[in-house]
Amino acid sequence: MCDLIEPQPAEKIGKMKKLRRTLSESFSRIVLNVISFVFQICVTKMSTRNCQGMDSVIKPLDTIPEDKKVRVQRTQSTFDPFEKPTNQVKRVHSENNACINFKSSSAGKESPKVRRHSSPSSPTSPKFGKADSYEKLEKLGEGSYATVYKGKSKVNGKLVALKVIRLQEEEGTPFTAIREASLLKGLKHANIVLLHDIIHTKETLTLVFEYVHTDLCQYMDKHPGGLHPENVKLFLFQLLRGLSYIHQRYILHRDLKPQNLLISDTGELKLADFGLARAKSIPSHTYSNEVVTLWYRPPDVLLGSTEYSTCLDMWGVGCIFVEMIQGVAAFPGMKDIQDQLERIFLVLGTPNEDTWPGVHSLPHFKPERFTLYSSKNLRQAWNKLSYVNHAEDLASKLLQCSPKNRLSAQAALSHEYFSDLPPRLWELTDMSSIFTVPNVRLQPESGESMRAFGKNSSYGKSLSNSKH
Repeated sequence: MCDLIEPQPAEKIGKMKKLRRTLSESFSRIVLNVISFVFQICVTKMSTRNCQGMDSVIKPLDTIPEDKKVRVQRTQSTFDPFEKPTNQVKRVHSENNACINFKSSSAGKESPKVRRHSSPSSPTSPKFGKADSYEKLEKLGEGSYATVYKGKSKVNGKLVALKVIRLQEEEGTPFTAIREASLLKGLKHANIVLLHDIIHTKETLTLVFEYVHTDLCQYMDKHPGGLHPENVKLFLFQLLRGLSYIHQRYILHRDLKPQNLLISDTGELKLADFGLARAKSIPSHTYSNEVVTLWYRPPDVLLGSTEYSTCLDMWGVGCIFVEMIQGVAAFPGMKDIQDQLERIFLVLGTPNEDTWPGVHSLPHFKPERFTLYSSKNLRQAWNKLSYVNHAEDLASKLLQCSPKNRLSAQAALSHEYFSDLPPRLWELTDMSSIFTVPNVRLQPESGESMRAFGKNSSYGKSLSNSKH
């Protein structure tokens, strides 16, 4: 084709060269701008992905229901080791949003559409991590270092429980509060209370939890004489399910008691109050023996043992199990540790080296201080255990003086006591409630507890249809 091009005058050729040079320079600038634009988009996407993956304690969001995703992503506090800069904590749910955020920032003006999606970052809207984002409704209780309020979130309008911990200027933040917050941030399970938010000010540290309307202690007080046997089974199954989850992560609760087991209006049981919980390392470390409320404290800890594992919690499970069925505490010590041990040995027998190898090496075990008792069948102490199939056998495997003989949470879930429950309960994901399984619901509690105890009782109406 070159031979078909007519020759051009020199003046025209000069103008064409200038035009080509100008176009070439303009095109180069356009290409560079496009490359820069694409690069910045890629960086924005990468930073977004990194932001979403920085908190390795939190599980992937695909195991969390949609209504809880946002709440898991935005927990912040001034002492949070995983705290991110504010420019990285945008709730970006897709790569498309990353591009939108970049375009809006590069334009220097935010469009109304983008503003609607990013309203939580508006200076006038309620924010997570801010005290004024929650309204206190009523006081629920007060302890030695914290006060608990029923509250309402201004962010999403849901009820919450506000655990307000008072900070001493000399002492700083209580280590139990730091421990509870750090552990709960990484625990996502249907049977463990959910930590929504952390608010840190000079005067207080506030932990914002999901609101659960009662606990097992209040529930048993409302229905004295023992609970319906099917309800006991569902409560115990949920307790073991939650414990199995934390024990597999080498975490001990260390303060199991009915007051720390929350009960929702649908009957869902949730482990709460992780102030004494510890992450157990391997190899084993020694721990304080001043843990667990006296009535639910195992004999090895009462005798001064500081080397213990998940078996510590399993003794408490046995005590709570008996209390739910019988309607009274299993070992209600009224005086001191000596009295508590005497009550335990009266039923289970005074230990010796044959029944409990190594008991003589425990700091506070003095054989001359204890009356010699022989072991008894548990039904002799708590007669209602005999009314429910396999209940006595399960209780006896949990209430073992020697910690090595106690059943683990995972093994207890496979006990024959639960054999009549739907098999699907063992297939649930961590964040799935047992009440999502058909025909699994609480029975109405009877005023005459003896009538409720039947070997062939079936599931009835849900708790929401009964009067409490």
